Amino acid sequence: MADHPDFRLNDFIPYLLSQAAEAIGQQFAAIYRDRYGMLNTEWRVLAHLGEAGGLTAKQIGAQARVHKTKVSRAVVALERKRFVARTTSDTDRRSATLELTKTGRKVYEDLAVIAREYDRQLAHSLGQKGREDLVTQLRQLSSRRT
Repeated sequence: MADHPDFRLNDFIPYLLSQAAEAIGQQFAAIYRDRYGMLNTEWRVLAHLGEAGGLTAKQIGAQARVHKTKVSRAVVALERKRFVARTTSDTDRRSATLELTKTGRKVYEDLAVIAREYDRQLAHSLGQKGREDLVTQLRQLSSRRT
């Protein structure tokens, strides 16, 4: 029946990471979706701007590893919600710096508190050493170049 008896999907690391990210991400996504009507990419853009301040869409895409069209759509949605403002560069009209508005900053601060508590609960289920090990391993995998 199986051509590759040594391969087991449920032991395949990329699959396990995807499953874990999906399960954990959906729980947190319900919070920002219900409170602020945001989608995943919108939350990621908001979080990057909240943490780093003024960034271009290109910078956010690179940091978040999100395709530029998804970042662009998220930025437009966040602008409509009045969470993000765009300032066009004087030297390059194609480039714009994005920043959180006052409302966007409040939304970010609210969600950051919730995210910290959510992370604390996840960490508690893993134990301190387990959390530290997992974070280290995930960072190693994220920085891995193929």
